[in-house]
Amino acid sequence: MVEGLSLPSYYLYYQSPVKIVETPDGGVRVWRVSIDTGGWHEKNEIFAEITLGVGGDVFRRTPEEFVQEVERFRAHYLEGDGPIFALYETVQAVRDVAKAEDRHLTAKERALIHGIRKRTFVMFEEQLRAAGDPGADPDIARAA
Repeated sequence: MVEGLSLPSYYLYYQSPVKIVETPDGGVRVWRVSIDTGGWHEKNEIFAEITLGVGGDVFRRTPEEFVQEVERFRAHYLEGDGPIFALYETVQAVRDVAKAEDRHLTAKERALIHGIRKRTFVMFEEQLRAAGDPGADPDIARAA
């Protein structure tokens, strides 16, 4: 383990959300969100690049920022039906209205989007966990 690295830790790695978590035996696992499924893929080979700052496109995130990044990523790359995707569409509709009106989001709109993304994160992660995804962790959003 890298000295001074507190786990779990969260990153944006080349515009893709990544989390590093401790294993029960004291090791680490690196999980990167899948562009195809929104689930988690183990990518331990990028550990050094992320933690040692070797790459130029790696940014540390708080748990709250990470949840928002994951849901922004999922909403952008994934398509589907059901309540999660309906909520993604709601977020996009709010953003589209502001864009059509050529204005920034209001504080109320930002808070609404933030709350929806937090909710969809938990919903998505709970579905992943139920399907056996070992990287799923809905508790990140609950603690953020």
